[in-house]
Amino acid sequence: MTQICDQIHKGIYSLRNKSGSRQAVSDSSKIKRTANGFNFPKLTIGINSQSTIKRCYPGYKFIYKVRFIAAIAFLFVLSSCAQSFGQQSGAVRFVSSDTALTNSFAWAKQMALHYQGKPGDPVGPWYESALPPRNAFCMRDVSHQSIGGAILGMDLENKNMMTLFVSNISEGKDGCSFWEMNKEGKPAPEDYRNDSAFWYNLPANFDVMSACWRLYKWTGDRSYITDHRFTHFFDKSVTDYIAKWVLQPDSLLTRPTHPGNLDSYDENDAFKRCRGLPSYSEGVRNIKMGADLVAAIYRGLMTYGELQAHNDKPALARRYYEKAKKYQQELENKWWDNSADLYNTYYSDQLEFGKTEGETFLLWFDALSPGTKKSKTIAHLLSRRWNVENMSYQPLILYRNGYHKEAYEQILYLTSPNTKRREYPEVSFGVVEAIVQGLMGIEPDATTGVIATCYNDPNIKTSRIEHLPILRTSIDLSHFGADRSEMTNNGHRSIIWRAEFKGALKYAEMLDSKSKEKSTKKAKKVALKQARLPDGRVVSYVDVRLEPGSKIMVKANMN
Repeated sequence: MTQICDQIHKGIYSLRNKSGSRQAVSDSSKIKRTANGFNFPKLTIGINSQSTIKRCYPGYKFIYKVRFIAAIAFLFVLSSCAQSFGQQSGAVRFVSSDTALTNSFAWAKQMALHYQGKPGDPVGPWYESALPPRNAFCMRDVSHQSIGGAILGMDLENKNMMTLFVSNISEGKDGCSFWEMNKEGKPAPEDYRNDSAFWYNLPANFDVMSACWRLYKWTGDRSYITDHRFTHFFDKSVTDYIAKWVLQPDSLLTRPTHPGNLDSYDENDAFKRCRGLPSYSEGVRNIKMGADLVAAIYRGLMTYGELQAHNDKPALARRYYEKAKKYQQELENKWWDNSADLYNTYYSDQLEFGKTEGETFLLWFDALSPGTKKSKTIAHLLSRRWNVENMSYQPLILYRNGYHKEAYEQILYLTSPNTKRREYPEVSFGVVEAIVQGLMGIEPDATTGVIATCYNDPNIKTSRIEHLPILRTSIDLSHFGADRSEMTNNGHRSIIWRAEFKGALKYAEMLDSKSKEKSTKKAKKVALKQARLPDGRVVSYVDVRLEPGSKIMVKANMN
């Protein structure tokens, strides 16, 4: 069945986005005219079943001359695939009592969908995740954009690009993959000449590892953590890659500046000089180590530990948690500048610490312990405007750390027509993710089958997300202020909803729409459990099973 579904999805992808329009747009009105190039022709089939297929994949055209029984079988398989792999790209919809936020999501959704690749591109399904003129995707941008892509139904694109990244590591490139690939399915010539001369930012392997784990937890697609190409990439990245590039915790400040090409280094050749940059920050020459790389290794090792725990290997998991902790301690003990009350972000080959961009990734990789240093880092990020690449990460970071007002302001800034370079792909994908995971507080976990939700801006009266693909099903979620949430399970799979509310609360009322006739429905009083977040904040929650087609409302007693 899985193989049949894969073939059908490949066929569906080849019919999407007929126009393939790629011109840049700068405001929402132009998007409606130019990005509406996703031509969804009317469905036809050899039997009178258009409405059935429209429910599964509205807008796709199939021309089949089949007998009645064969057509019914096809429809059955197609329906199964739709439930297993999600919906048509862009089916998700967000509305809020805050009109500006509704408009921000609409702009971001249209812009992100605009960046889908053309059908027939040799590389297969993909979306723009690099400098737009290149028609390419790079490891950092895809790792960041992937959950936004999943929210918008671009599972095929995510899977294809991640598979290409993990499949292309090699000993000849010292454990690196291709930093950037283009729509032709080749390493982008802007970043690759040959295996001895290419551009590569070393945090990328660990970033991809973290993204694959998050994609598994969001989609439930186990191949992200079981496919041999992915597990080989993970295994090599936490062992040989660290050894080759001299990234052990006690070597971070003493390692050679260019360990990957000691015999052929050429200062005047950018591909030689940047073959193994120890940071995502590219503005400082001859960096020996970047704080963001330390944070990325921490996150990669934590991810690997979580994978081992999920695979019932607790001893190996503990071993990698302990390894990760050493990198976190390096950041805490050696990278903090007491005089400036800030983290240094790089260490140069002149054996001096310095500061430039990079703090964003300390938070993105969740490498900082709760406390004063983390709070001051966030305050510094909020003290100025950064480039849009950096700022596209920040709304989600801010929501997750309790800064909902600042997160909201950044979303409006990033989506404003007055913001320069807002068309950069990370911006739109980042805004989609920030609203769905940040504001709506939606956190799925395929390891447990639980979808947790917690409204992160109760000052906004109502917010609703519809047709959200998640854990191989689809949900609607509404928040009504701080005390009431409602979820609908649109799919054919049961799910566990963890309805969370801020604060230490004792009780809630729960109403199941399928429990009784509407005229006689009564809410049921349920006890709430409490959990403490890493930063000390308390949430109260109840776990509720939602059967297919059911809708449940939970209202917390705030007294």
